[in-house]
Amino acid sequence: MNEKIHWADVVAGEVSPDMVHRVATGITPSGPIHIGNMREVLTGDMVYKALRDRSVQAELLYVADDFDPLRKVYPFLPESYAEYVGRSISDIPCPCGEHPSYAAHFLTPFLSALQDLDIRPRVIFAREEYRNGTFTKEIAAALLHAAEIRRILERVSGRTLPADWSPFYPVCSVCKKISPARILEHNEAHHTVRYRCTCGNEGTADYSKGEGKLVWRVDWPMRWARFGITIEPFGKDHATAGGSFDTGKEIVRKVYHRDPPHPVVYEWISLKGRGAMHSSKGVVVTINEMLEIVPPDILRYLIARSKPEKAIDFDPGMGLTSLIDEYDRVSHEGTSREFQFSRIASVPTRIPFRHMVTVVQVARDDRGLFQCLARSGYDISRTDDILAQAGRVRAWLRKYAPDQVKFSVKNEFTNQMKEHIVHLPQKHLDAMTKYTEFLERMNTWTAEALHNGVYEVAKAENVDPKVIFENVYMAFLGQHRGPRLGWFLEALDRNFVLQRLKSMGSCRV
Repeated sequence: MNEKIHWADVVAGEVSPDMVHRVATGITPSGPIHIGNMREVLTGDMVYKALRDRSVQAELLYVADDFDPLRKVYPFLPESYAEYVGRSISDIPCPCGEHPSYAAHFLTPFLSALQDLDIRPRVIFAREEYRNGTFTKEIAAALLHAAEIRRILERVSGRTLPADWSPFYPVCSVCKKISPARILEHNEAHHTVRYRCTCGNEGTADYSKGEGKLVWRVDWPMRWARFGITIEPFGKDHATAGGSFDTGKEIVRKVYHRDPPHPVVYEWISLKGRGAMHSSKGVVVTINEMLEIVPPDILRYLIARSKPEKAIDFDPGMGLTSLIDEYDRVSHEGTSREFQFSRIASVPTRIPFRHMVTVVQVARDDRGLFQCLARSGYDISRTDDILAQAGRVRAWLRKYAPDQVKFSVKNEFTNQMKEHIVHLPQKHLDAMTKYTEFLERMNTWTAEALHNGVYEVAKAENVDPKVIFENVYMAFLGQHRGPRLGWFLEALDRNFVLQRLKSMGSCRV
């Protein structure tokens, strides 16, 4: 039976193998960089790795659009940021005061997360490239072909632009904004423009020193030409008819005489129950927040298993545990391309997530954690790895876990628990006695045997297994449901379990 070809291999097979490919990704760090943004970078990384697997020369680029202006005061910002709207996000203060700029505030943790996710691109900072004069010739070409670019934009996008429209926005020397100023004169020899800003200031800007930038619909194709981009993933908003990719294709061909990159269009990642993620609307789960909860290979798998054009509805609650279970299954097989694109060599063998959810709630402290795991037969020699896993699970329980998976082992019977036991039918209490006797006879205290014993006793006593499950949970947790019973009892001290179950009878006295 032939295995389905992975989508990244499909993309790699659609481009020429006889050239050096540059796969570009990027984003404007105007707000928290979330797992929706991660789809672009991981899509690019997987295509890059698929090319390398085919022995095709390739390079992965990440362009940080840190020269873009602040568009508005986002919900996560104080109103004082109103004075910075229109200025480059690299030239306005960091929201927390610990980074050199607003842009660095959001980029720094994101770039660290890329390393954790085994994504190692050549990072290009737009601010540096503009200010170092990297784009001088390309900006000059855009200014010289302004009328032609304007015609392309109007024809392809259906927009109507002002007669004096310019593809270049200077940084005003007075208001400091990247301004849709009127360009009065262009001096190509000195790479300057004379402008009149909307604030009324007239000045001169040197575009070889980063005193302005191209508008997005021109900036994007300019980069394709300048960096030789051959493949680029981008969101579906850019791929609409008349959108920025359609206009970019014509601009790069007619102004820069280069071919556009091979497009890889991806759909949004939505947060279950809240819709598509948007930093500006505060609907986000950042990559760094997710890495506090799950290992990086799980996040890679979230992207690897779905074709880019398929929307992902991400559930950080129980949906996350299902995703982890699914990844554990494919990792045991170890042959699928989804797994190969997801795995990270530095990630150790993990204790099953659901089991760790049980253990961290049973254990009182780290010492108890290791005791519980040892009782379950796990190798506890890699203490740092185990503590890291436990830390992720605790963070998940704190932030995203539904109430149905949370519990606490009671030190003694509460009044509610006693009341439940007092009103148990004798047949049910007898079944609990038989289950306790079964546990006493067990030679090995294993999750499977503890769980299967419920069915064995229930059959012998002619009761519904649900009766035993429910009463065991009531005896320890004071609730009718709980974690998988075998894992739960295995994690507890055997003597404690037997003593608690035997003492149920005393509640009837």
